[in-house]
Amino acid sequence: MVNGKMCVGVEQERLMVRLDPEKYEEVMEMEGCTPMDFTGKVMKGYVFVDIAVLNSIKKLEYWIGLALEFNKKAKASVKKVKKKK
Repeated sequence: MVNGKMCVGVEQERLMVRLDPEKYEEVMEMEGCTPMDFTGKVMKGYVFVDIAVLNSIKKLEYWIGLALEFNKKAKASVKKVKKKK
């Protein structure tokens, strides 16, 4: 989480990256990048990057950079209000 917004995460052997949906198609052509389908539904603007392609600091910094760039303009999720019983 960065600025209260999802940015990056680790899930099994892959990095989850939240990025600008306008860059989605472009990055999907990159090696090791797959759609994020964590809930069974593809979430455009989120991708998984296989750990095998993150074999240098430069490559990891590229993906982290995309996430941080989008984080500046991303909207935070609306927090659900708990109902009192």
